[in-house]
Amino acid sequence: MKKKVDIALSTDPMKDLQEIIDYAKSVQNFADLLHCDVMDGKFVKNKTYDYKFVKVINAQTLLPLDVHLMTEEPLDRLEEYIKSGANILTVHYEAFKNKNQILQAISYIKSKGVLAGLSFKPSTTINDIKSFLFYPDIVLLMSVEPGKSGQEFMDETFEKVSQLNKFKKDNCLNFKIEIDGGINDKNAPILNELGADILVSGSFVYKSPDRGKAVKLLKNKA
Repeated sequence: MKKKVDIALSTDPMKDLQEIIDYAKSVQNFADLLHCDVMDGKFVKNKTYDYKFVKVINAQTLLPLDVHLMTEEPLDRLEEYIKSGANILTVHYEAFKNKNQILQAISYIKSKGVLAGLSFKPSTTINDIKSFLFYPDIVLLMSVEPGKSGQEFMDETFEKVSQLNKFKKDNCLNFKIEIDGGINDKNAPILNELGADILVSGSFVYKSPDRGKAVKLLKNKA
């Protein structure tokens, strides 16, 4: 059964910081969230911006900020992103050498009144992260390798979403399922049917001649 799906628009297709601000302003009337892709050049090859620019973005748009940390050992930097205006703050399972710190990070984010997200790469299985799924508000499933915009959606994601949604229902959990990477009007309705709550769109909306129509298409098709 179809349900409401939120569309988070990614900053990743843009490399110029002023363009990100202009984009954020232009999409705030029809998107639900702005997905801030923070990359440190270590956890992933690309490097984007840090908490200082997240603060600038927050001052320039009315959209809630969905901040996705693709950074190594993010625990010490969480406060900076929270103070910068993150509404959702997501860390990566793979970014922690000491997996016990994942729960510490999630607990800290939630204690500050911010929604805590846990993300994982395509190579990580649902079984790998199962013991951590009882704690986050958002579970962000990567449907491409993190760090580069414009990649094609990995079809094996469909089965992962199904598994994740089943685990959620079987354990009476309330986390939202978010999918990031290669989202378009073809896979969006399938993901929605399988249980996705938030779809992150990068190139599909960014490259559209009518971005508002593109978001509406994702919402209607989904």
